Amino acid sequence: MRDWIEQQMASAAELLEVVRSDPELIGAVETICRSVVACIEGGGKALTLGNGGSAAEALHLAEELVGRYRSDRPPLPAISLAADPTVLTCIANDFGYEEVFARQVRVLAAKGDVVVAFSTSGRSDNVIRALEAARERGCITIGLLGGDGGPAGALCDHAFIVPDRDSARVQEIHTLALHLVCEAIERWVVGRD
Repeated sequence: MRDWIEQQMASAAELLEVVRSDPELIGAVETICRSVVACIEGGGKALTLGNGGSAAEALHLAEELVGRYRSDRPPLPAISLAADPTVLTCIANDFGYEEVFARQVRVLAAKGDVVVAFSTSGRSDNVIRALEAARERGCITIGLLGGDGGPAGALCDHAFIVPDRDSARVQEIHTLALHLVCEAIERWVVGRD
């Protein structure tokens, strides 16, 4: 078991080094940070979404913005569209699972808001439809994706695409990226950057 654990840690470290040494990927994270800050500074909000482990990341980003990451600061407007099981099951039952996020975007998103989609493949129909709905509403679309970004990548104004198809590894890097977004926002709130 120890060898397997060490192999998994080495795999994660190798992927992190690939991402860390790629100027385009670092630039993508910076652009996402700036986009979320600009949205909130302009009076907008962040709407986050994803399935399974990516839903957990969407919840994580929203709670860090509304609550706090490291600094005591005013709450920031964010909603996770993966958070309410009654809404999700109602929409899935009446309109199909592919509509669970898009229907919420159509009613909750305003022009200039950011819609942040987490997906390890970029191929989930409900994520793709949500990004299409966000574009229709005039939102800035952001993707934290994996692999080649899938169809979702083409629907994102800004995308951070982890170049790997292992969902666990992609989600680990996504968690680092969402923490960087939270840190950047808090630095902006307290006037450090």
